[in-house]
Amino acid sequence: MTIAQSIAQTMAPGADHAASLVVDVTVVGAGLVGLAAALACHEAGYSVALLDSGPGLTQSQLNADANSLWNASGQGATSTNWDARIYAISPNNAKWLAELGAWPLLDKARLGQINAMQIFADGVPLSLDAEDESADCLAYVLESRALAQALHERVSMTGMPVLFNLACVAFDSATTTLHLADKRTIQSSLVIAADGSQSWLRQQLGITVQKKSYAQLGIVANFSVAQDHAQVARQWFTSQRQDGGTILAWLPLSNNTVSIVWSVPLAYADELLALSPTAFTKAVMQAGGEALGEMQLISPPVAFPLSRQTCERTVQDDVVLVGDAAHQIHPMAGQGVNLGFRDVIDLLASWQTKNSYQSLADNSLLKAYTRRRKADVLSMQLLTDGLFQLFASANPVLNGIRNAAWQLANQGLIKKTLLTLALKL
Repeated sequence: MTIAQSIAQTMAPGADHAASLVVDVTVVGAGLVGLAAALACHEAGYSVALLDSGPGLTQSQLNADANSLWNASGQGATSTNWDARIYAISPNNAKWLAELGAWPLLDKARLGQINAMQIFADGVPLSLDAEDESADCLAYVLESRALAQALHERVSMTGMPVLFNLACVAFDSATTTLHLADKRTIQSSLVIAADGSQSWLRQQLGITVQKKSYAQLGIVANFSVAQDHAQVARQWFTSQRQDGGTILAWLPLSNNTVSIVWSVPLAYADELLALSPTAFTKAVMQAGGEALGEMQLISPPVAFPLSRQTCERTVQDDVVLVGDAAHQIHPMAGQGVNLGFRDVIDLLASWQTKNSYQSLADNSLLKAYTRRRKADVLSMQLLTDGLFQLFASANPVLNGIRNAAWQLANQGLIKKTLLTLALKL
C-alpha cells in the first residue's frame, strides 16, 4: 500500500472508527508545525490523533518523484516544479527533524545550505559567517512541499489516526473534547492548536490577538543564476522610497538556483507584479546589484501580505497554541517556521519533568513552557519589527545615524547577536 493510499484509508468516511476517539494528544492542523508536533508526541510515547479540515498533500504530491523535477542537463526546474514556499531551517531544527526521521527522507539534491550571509543596509555591508561561531552552516534551505512530504511519510508509518477533510464544529473545554463535522468526537488530555494564523481553536477560546499590518506584500519567486551563489544568502535593506523601505533576500538553493523574498510597500508590489517576467527579473537583478550575474525566472512570483501577530496568551483550557496560531513575525529573518518547531520542542521538554500523577496539561508544566517560549519569541519579534521600523523611515538624519551604526556592527555586538539568534533556533 502506498503512503497516499494509507492516509486516504485513514481519512475515508467509511473507515471503521469508533464514535469517540480517546488519545493523549490531539493535534489540530497538518501544516509543517502540526505534522512535526504529531510525530514528536508519538515518538515521545504518547497516543496522538492528527486532524485537519483540509485535504493534506494530494496523492500526486505524495507520489512525486523528486528526480523527475530536474531536466536532463541538470540546469534547473521548469516553472511548475519549484515550490514558491521556501524555508530556511536552522541547524538545531534540522537535527531535531533528523531525530524524528523526516530529514533523511529529503532529496539532498534539492537541499540548499547557507554558510554565510551578506547583509546590505543602503549599500553598507555586514557579513555573517558560520565559521565565526564554529558552526557547519547557518541554515538549510528547502521547499515547503519537500518537508511536508517527508513529514507525511513519517506520520503514515506511525499508524496514528489521521483525519483530513474533517472540520471541528465545537470544542468542549470542560472535557477537552473536539466535536467533528461527521458527529464523531476526539477526547484528549491536551490539544495542540497548529491551525494557522486564523486559528479556529484560538477563536473558540476567545483569545485576543494583536495584529499589526506592515502595509507590505512579500513577493516570492525562484531563479536560476549565472554565477555560483557559493552558499551565501544575500539581503538588501533599502530606505529610498517615500512610502517605506524594502527588504530583498536571496536564499541559495541547489544547482545555482536561488529563492527570493522581496518585502515591498503595497503600491510598489502592484508595480512589480504587473511586470512581464523579463522586466520582473531585471528589477530583481538591479535591486541585488546583479550580484550573481544574469538570472532566469523559473517560477512565477507569488505575493502574500505581511503582518505581525501576537496572542495575549498561548495556553488556555488544556490547549497550547503553536506556530502561526501563536505568533507571526516579519519574514526578513526566515524564522517563522523555526519558531513553530521550537514551540513543539519546548513543549516536549516541559513534559520531561512530568511525574506519573501529572496530566500533560498540568498547570505547572504549561507555565514552565510559557516562560520558556516567551523570551524566545519576543526577542525575534523585537529584532524583526525593530529592523523593519528602522528601514521604513525616509528621514535622512535617522538613516545616516543608522548606517554609521551598521558599519560598526561588523566588529561589534550586533553581529554576534545576529549570529547567535540564527543558530540558536
